[in-house]
Amino acid sequence: MKRLFFVFAFIIPLVIHAQTIKTDVLVIGNGDAAYAASFQSFKSGVKTILLTQKEQLDLNKIAQTKRVRMPFYQSFLKRETENAKSLETPKPKPDKKNRAKVIVVDSTLLLNVINNTAYTEIKRSGSGWEAKLTKDKSIKAKILVLADNPEKLLAELKISALNPASSSPLNYNENTYRTTVSRISSGASFLSLYSLLIPDQENLLYISKDQFEIGQAAGATAAYAAFFNTKTSLSNLKRIQGELLAYKHALMPFEDVKITDSNWLAIQKVGITGIIKAEITQGKAYFVPEKEVTYKEIKEPIKAYYYKAQIWFDDHQNIPINLENTISMVCYVGNKSIEATKDELQKKWNKSYRFSSNYDLKKLLTRREFAVIINEYLKPFDVVNVDKTGRVIR
Repeated sequence: MKRLFFVFAFIIPLVIHAQTIKTDVLVIGNGDAAYAASFQSFKSGVKTILLTQKEQLDLNKIAQTKRVRMPFYQSFLKRETENAKSLETPKPKPDKKNRAKVIVVDSTLLLNVINNTAYTEIKRSGSGWEAKLTKDKSIKAKILVLADNPEKLLAELKISALNPASSSPLNYNENTYRTTVSRISSGASFLSLYSLLIPDQENLLYISKDQFEIGQAAGATAAYAAFFNTKTSLSNLKRIQGELLAYKHALMPFEDVKITDSNWLAIQKVGITGIIKAEITQGKAYFVPEKEVTYKEIKEPIKAYYYKAQIWFDDHQNIPINLENTISMVCYVGNKSIEATKDELQKKWNKSYRFSSNYDLKKLLTRREFAVIINEYLKPFDVVNVDKTGRVIR
């Protein structure tokens, strides 16, 4: 009898465990935001489950207004199909004779979509979350992204209402635009990371179901916390911004600089710093990349980022922002050789940067050209941090 009990003591926990699916990030919802959040989370390298309450995504039923996102939905459906096949394929047994071989992780296993499945309850489980599917089945996750009705969550949080992450209008009177993790397609608006995070509610992100851009931001933020096994409140702004930019997700709402632009990344990075600010017209933001840059617009922003820039601007009052003077400034602030920088820029001007103009030291620089040079030689986005209000930390 004792031996039989001993066997059952080991079997029962295994059975119970089999009813619990564990993941890094759980996304719940049926709309654009849920698809975007789960796809970005898996692309950022963590195990992700999307739980929907409807049938599998049908490309033929996508509204005409959302057809611009068709490539995304095609990629999502392809990944979901590949994942289903991968789960059904028997896995090879480990080769005991060659244990030193590098094990390659199948990235398709990072995304699992559970369609047309209701959940009855959401509750805390340690520092993470548990979604009950039935009495005996549940999903446990480190991070929960809710893009669904929050009604089942309110009782657990002991609150009467929960407001989803919301965007803010681009306003240069404040510096919070520097904390952006998403542009919003409806105009000159952005989403701050600190609007996405919920005060006093760790490892929980709540987003509107139809906000595609916010979904991507939520996915990257959730993936960061899961990957580094930390709290969402400890999210690293620059890491998340960099991750989103790496996947060509625009953070600044520039209408006139498309993702296909060869200088898109540099313009996004410099735009986030505010060293060159957008022109806001009729509720939309324009970088105006071919407009000549002026001494007045760049002086104070660059001085705010670099101590040595204050000395350079004091010694160079109201000069034209041509290529020669810009090289002088970046070399003084960045401790670089002027002659070496001139030679390097001349080589990169048309070939690497793909500028349409000729290399000319007396040429007045456009906002595009100035942004690329500043990003390349001073790297304000990459090396200078900001606090939660967007104030520069030096």
